[in-house]
Amino acid sequence: MGETGSHDRRWMGVARSGDTDSRTAGSDAALEAITGPDPKLLIVFFSISHDPHALLDGIRAAVPDIPIVGCSTHGEIAPGGPTDGTVVVTAIGGPGLAVSTAAVRSVSGRQREAGAEIAQCVAQVPDLPHRVLMMLTDGKIREQETILRGAYGVLGASIPFVGGAAGDGWRMANTLVLHDDQVLTDAVVGATIASEAPLSVAFGHGWQKTGEPMIVTSSHDGRVFTLDDKPAMDAYLDRLGAPIEAYTDAEAFRDFALARPLGVQRRSGVEARNLSTGIDLEGRSIGSAGAIDHGGLTWAMTGDETSILAATDTVCENALAELGERELVGMIAFSCAALRAVLGDDGIKRENERIAKWVRDAPFAGFYTYGEIARIRGIDGFHNQTLAVLAIS
Repeated sequence: MGETGSHDRRWMGVARSGDTDSRTAGSDAALEAITGPDPKLLIVFFSISHDPHALLDGIRAAVPDIPIVGCSTHGEIAPGGPTDGTVVVTAIGGPGLAVSTAAVRSVSGRQREAGAEIAQCVAQVPDLPHRVLMMLTDGKIREQETILRGAYGVLGASIPFVGGAAGDGWRMANTLVLHDDQVLTDAVVGATIASEAPLSVAFGHGWQKTGEPMIVTSSHDGRVFTLDDKPAMDAYLDRLGAPIEAYTDAEAFRDFALARPLGVQRRSGVEARNLSTGIDLEGRSIGSAGAIDHGGLTWAMTGDETSILAATDTVCENALAELGERELVGMIAFSCAALRAVLGDDGIKRENERIAKWVRDAPFAGFYTYGEIARIRGIDGFHNQTLAVLAIS
């Protein structure tokens, strides 16, 4: 399966392979994704069921010299519907684009420094009028917000960020990122895309605040220990009127929390934080891979498929509006693994259909993440249970 989009001299191609042989899947998808001249970058989203080394061998056998970034997923997004167990390759190119890539290893414990290091690849592209920094991170890294703050410390507000945290099919064991011929863990890979034409980043979620705000009165390393000086888990569950089993049973808490993220106040609005992993029944704390700062305002939040899909429409509409009169070449989407759990198999098909409706004849690709990256303004930009998109014209 391959899709292509182009305008002027820029183009984007997307191909998906369902072959269970990783080398063949990589080779086939890479060849089919290259639909125009002067390819500049391959972006690879792959199921954790694939052998990543064999996958890269197949890609390199087909296209030896093109830079590669990529990661493992909790499901792959492409025309024709979301899938598991596949390889999706996106290629972008043409004389109107320039790309530089980088990788930073051993990120845990030095997230801010890693963000500053990955930001250096921005200086390696020509000074074209439109730029974006795409970041793909190992989904097991804590305090991912701090990576973005490190990048912001170097770049300021000069360039938007977009991307996502790698998944592993909800195993929470072995998330992987790719850079050229390397398979990496505890790492961040980045790709700076510079273009003669607009590049648009948009994001949003379908969750609404419930009740009065709660103050984070004790937190560290992405975990909240107390809200309003009460054990955080109990304050959160009390606010939502949770069933009694959610207080004492990890599975019941997970099922309850998936559709009820914690909202965190940011300059860009109220961001959602997924609380369904890292459950701490004994210590009564709550947390996620994103920063939840001491002294910050938080809300219990609720939503459903209707509000989530309405947000999908809004995000896509906003991304396209930012392109002005330019024709869409293609779109890359980063949706959340926890959203997938809320929507279910039928719901993610409808989500995919909404994206396809907005892009029309242009190709699109993406994956279900363990956290979404989107920063347009302000220092923060790591999200949960949110859709982030990059639109290329």
